[in-house]
Amino acid sequence: MSCPICSRQPIPAYRPFCSARCADVDLARWLTGSYAIPSQAAEDTEAAAQAIETAREKPH
Repeated sequence: MSCPICSRQPIPAYRPFCSARCADVDLARWLTGSYAIPSQAAEDTEAAAQAIETAREKPH
C-alpha cells in the first residue's frame, strides 16, 4: 500500500502516510470538505437547512 497523498512508501510512524506532511494534507482535505460526498437530492439539502433553523429557534 502506498501513501494516499503522494504514492510513496508509508513510514510506520505515519501509516498509511509517508510523512507528517502528507497526514496534515489529508486532514486539511477532511476539514475543508474536499472529501465530502455530494448529494443529488434537493430534499436532503432542504431538510438539513430546515433542521438547522428549527434548532436555532429553540431556546436553550
